[in-house]
Parts: sequence; C-alpha cells; structure tokens
Amino acid sequence: MEKTLAGKGPNTSKQLSREALELVAQRFRLLGEASRLELVQALCLGEKTGQQLCELTGMGQANVSKHLSVLCEHGILSRRKEGSFVYYVTSDDSIKDLCDIVCSSLAKRIDAVQKALQNIE
Repeated sequence: MEKTLAGKGPNTSKQLSREALELVAQRFRLLGEASRLELVQALCLGEKTGQQLCELTGMGQANVSKHLSVLCEHGILSRRKEGSFVYYVTSDDSIKDLCDIVCSSLAKRIDAVQKALQNIE
C-alpha cells in the first residue's frame, strides 16, 4: 500500500518517508489539544496579547503561556515584544486552512447525522 498525502499544493502527492510522516504526526499531535486549538482559533482573527487570550478563552495565564510557548516553538505561532506586552499571531497560514477543512468536514458529518435522525422520527 502506497503512503501518500495528496493535497492542493505543490509536491503534496509524493510518497513521504517515515521521518516525514513522523513530522506530520507531530504537527497533528500539537493541534490535538482543544486548548491549543482555541488559542489558534482566536489568533486566526488577528494578533493578540497573552492577556487578551486569557480573557477570550477563560484559561489561566500559566496554562495559556505554556500552550503559546509550545506552539511558537514548533512554528505554528510567532511572537513579538512591544514594551511590556508580548503579541502572538499565527505564522503558518496552512494551519487556518487545515482548521477550515476539518471544521467544514465535521459540519457536513453533523448535518448528515441530523438529517438521518430526522428520518428516523
């Protein structure tokens, strides 16, 4: 069985090595945490400070800081310091695209299940 990851961009239908697949799996694991997705979702709407993210998500400062650090370390987010404030922004546009694809697919599945349940009633 051939291992490929087909997509829209260039070079996305090539067979990936085991090492490349490990990197892809690592990226998905990073995004497999609901709190991190909530932070990424907020940052897809624009740059925000850590404090703003705490207020938007209701998460504690230590928790937000931990997740932001991991996401920055792996290149999903970037940060810049201005005075005493640190601003965060998504640094990988493909993350927003990926989230849009997954959310759209999930919405279609939920819609299909709801229609099926209506037919049962």
